[in-house]
Amino acid sequence: MNGVITALHQLAHLFVEDGSLALAILGVVILAGLFAFGLPDHPLVAGAILLLGCLGALIANVARAARGTRSA
Repeated sequence: MNGVITALHQLAHLFVEDGSLALAILGVVILAGLFAFGLPDHPLVAGAILLLGCLGALIANVARAARGTRSA
């Protein structure tokens, strides 16, 4: 049980205190919005950008956080 609480605390820490993740997701949302506005006949393009961009930002952030915790 203590391990689950620690894991949830670390996950919350990634979203609350990491400004780079918030900026990356904001950039992805803006990019997807531009594509949605520029290509109104192709909404799946904007959806794919949104999905893959957010997943990529999250994976990159988790990898960066994991490297930081190993060295500490």
